[in-house]
Amino acid sequence: MSNLDRTPVPSVCGGRGFVVAEPVRELLSPRRVQLGEGTEVRRLLPNLGRRMIGAWAFVDHYGPDDIADEPGMQVPPHPHMGLQTVSWLHEGEVLHRDSTGSLQTIRPRELGLMTSGRAISHSEESPRSHARFLHGAQLWVALPDSHRHTDPRFEHHAALPTVTAPGVTATVILGSLDDATSPGTTYTPIVGADLTLADGADVRLPLVPDFEYGVLAMSGEVHVDGVPVLPGSMLYLGCGRTELPLRAASDASVMLLGGEPFEEELIMWWNFIGRSQEEIVQAREDWAKGSRFGEVKGYDGSPLPAPSLPDTPLKPRGRVR
Repeated sequence: MSNLDRTPVPSVCGGRGFVVAEPVRELLSPRRVQLGEGTEVRRLLPNLGRRMIGAWAFVDHYGPDDIADEPGMQVPPHPHMGLQTVSWLHEGEVLHRDSTGSLQTIRPRELGLMTSGRAISHSEESPRSHARFLHGAQLWVALPDSHRHTDPRFEHHAALPTVTAPGVTATVILGSLDDATSPGTTYTPIVGADLTLADGADVRLPLVPDFEYGVLAMSGEVHVDGVPVLPGSMLYLGCGRTELPLRAASDASVMLLGGEPFEEELIMWWNFIGRSQEEIVQAREDWAKGSRFGEVKGYDGSPLPAPSLPDTPLKPRGRVR
C-alpha cells in the first residue's frame, strides 16, 4: 500500500519516549486520505499524538465501499524500503504484483505480507471482475536495523491459525496469540490478530504486559476496556496489561495490534522508512531514475512519481514529541 499524499509530512517514529508504560485509553481519530482512483482511506497511524504501536508504523482502514460499478482499488507501481506491508481484507479481492515477480490475488482473511528490505516496488488493484464490496486494512511494520537491508520477498498465507472462545474467534495474522502462531515472517516481537465477536460477547483476551497495544474497530459496535470504539477508529492501550476486556453490542470485528516498543528512532517519508535524510534522498533519486527498486511487470499504467522533498531537514527524533 502506498502513501499517495503529494505533500507527505515526515514522521519521526520510534524511541521509548513515545511509549506509555501503563494502561491507558487513548482514542485515535482517523485522517481521511484519497488513495489512488476512487478509494478513500481512514489513516490511524501515524497519528498526531501517536506514531507507532510496537513496530506497527502505518495503519489505513478502508470501506466497506460499494465498487460494483467502479474500478475499485487502483494503486500504480510505487517503491518501499525498510518495512513490511500487511494486506488484510474482510471483503473483496486485491491483486498484488511486485518487482520480485510475485503475482497474487489476496482474498478475505488471507495474509499478504511483503518484506521490502533494502528495496522493492509493487502495485495493488481490484481485479477487473471483482466482488461488490471492498473492505479491509493496509498496515506497515518497521524493520529493525539488523534486518532492514534484507532481500525483498513476498509471502501469501491462505490458511492462518485461530483461537476460539465463547463468542469470539481470533485469526492470528502475525506473531503469537495465546497458543497460536502465524506462519508470517516477523523481525521484532509483535502481534496482529483479527477478532470476530458475536452479538453479546463479553470476553477477556490474554495480553503480554511488556507489549503496547492498540485496537482498530473494523465493523459493528464494540466496547474495548469499557470505551466504545466506532469502525474506522483506534484505541491505544499502552503497556502493562495482562488481559483486555471486550464487549460486543452487535456482531463486530476488530484488529488487535501490539508489540514490544520499538526502540530505534526512524524517519518515515512517503513510502520509505530510513534512519537519515541521506538515505531518504538517495531512495527518492533511485526511484526517479528507475534503479534499485526493480520493475513491476504486467501493470497497465505508469509508476507513481515521487513527491518533492520538504524544505526542512529530515531528522530522526523519535523520543521527542
